[in-house]
Amino acid sequence: MKNQSLIINDNDILYDILNEISEELNFSISRFLKKDLAVIKLKKDSNYLFLTKKKIPEIKNQILINEFPINIFKLLERLNIEFLQLKFNEQSDIKIGNYIFNLNSREMKNKNYKLKLTEKEISSIIYLSNAKKAVTVDELQLNVWRYHSDLETHTVETHIYRLRKKILKKFNDNNFIYSTIDGYQIK
Repeated sequence: MKNQSLIINDNDILYDILNEISEELNFSISRFLKKDLAVIKLKKDSNYLFLTKKKIPEIKNQILINEFPINIFKLLERLNIEFLQLKFNEQSDIKIGNYIFNLNSREMKNKNYKLKLTEKEISSIIYLSNAKKAVTVDELQLNVWRYHSDLETHTVETHIYRLRKKILKKFNDNNFIYSTIDGYQIK
C-alpha cells in the first residue's frame, strides 16, 4: 500500500502520464479538485505533496512546476527526494508537553520561540518524558551519560539546573522539568 500521495493541480497532461506509470511509482497520485481545497488545508499529516503551477496560500508541501517541457525522470527523482525529506522531517519532530522538539536540529520550539539544545539536553528530556515516574539522578547518570560510579558527582544535577534555567529564560516556564523527592520529571 502506498502511504504517500501526490496531488496534482491544474495539469491534466502530467496527471495522465503519471497515471499510466502509477504501478511503478512508490506514491499514489490524484487530481486536485477545487472542492478538495478545504480538506487539503486541514490535512495535518505530511505524507502528501501538492504539485502546482502557481503557489496556493495555506497549503503546505507544495512543489511548483512552471517550466515546461520537463524531463519525467528528473521530475520523479525530485518527487522521491521531496517525499524522503518529508518523511525525515516527520520523524524528527516530537511533541513533549507544550513543546515540539526537532531531533535533527536539536531545537525546542513553542509558538514563535526556539531554543537550541545540546545532544545531552535532548537525550535527558526524551529520557525523562518516556519515564512513567520520577527518574533518579543515578538512573540519568547511567542511562543518559552512560556513566556509573560510586563516586559522588553532581554532573546530572548541574546539567538539569542549567537546562531548567535555559528553558525558564526562553519560555518563562519553570515547571517543564521539576524535582520531586524521587528525582526529576517532565510535566
